[in-house]
Amino acid sequence: MKYLDLTLTSPETNLALDEALLEQAEAGEATSEVLRLWESPQDSVIVGRSSRLETEVNLAAASRDSVPVLRRCSGGTAVVLGPGCLVYSLLLSLDQRPQLRNITAAHELVMDRLCDGLNQLTSHRNQISWTGTCDLVLADRKFSGNSLRCKRSWILYHGTILYDFDLSKIQRWLGYPPREPEYRQQRSHVDFLTNLRTTRDELKTVIQDAWSAHLPLTDWPADLTHQLLLERYTNPDWHRGNRMSSPGKTSETL
Repeated sequence: MKYLDLTLTSPETNLALDEALLEQAEAGEATSEVLRLWESPQDSVIVGRSSRLETEVNLAAASRDSVPVLRRCSGGTAVVLGPGCLVYSLLLSLDQRPQLRNITAAHELVMDRLCDGLNQLTSHRNQISWTGTCDLVLADRKFSGNSLRCKRSWILYHGTILYDFDLSKIQRWLGYPPREPEYRQQRSHVDFLTNLRTTRDELKTVIQDAWSAHLPLTDWPADLTHQLLLERYTNPDWHRGNRMSSPGKTSETL
């Protein structure tokens, strides 16, 4: 698996690159699986492909705080990104891993691999598990939500890892989710979420090792990223949720 440690200059361009990696591979222009790690340079609210903004986001608060509300290509509900929240993005081949055509199997593979890796952190050894559809938890509090987009031959599986994030921002900018796992038990965001107390470098190392992703990816799709940025991620219609074509299955739940 190839490794791309790359954060671009804005939340929009980072979302565009995730989708570009998937579209490039689906078009037959890339053959290697990829692990990308990135961290949004500014706070932003990111909703799922089918999210309803007025339900999942406190739009008035986000507007007052000049926080952009953007839409990703995968499913799931709204999250808040920014410094202190690492994002991992996995590009996985369905030809090499045909079992992942079953979305449950895809969740199991990625969650088990991440749990095994993150539990190697000394301070959290054997304390991290996954529950719900695809939540990573520490002492029954969520620190990672995950989502996927599935095409004919490739799958984009990506997620967040809170490690040094101001959880009050999530409480301020997000509404209560329209659906919740049973273990949440109607807890507020600040009571339900937690940070995984570690460093960004430690997180990067264990995730990279978990996927044996050590060969650098040097030819990431810059032109396609720019195209998607112009066509989609700087297009207000996309972020408002107006219909735009892009086939592929999505699944929960960031």
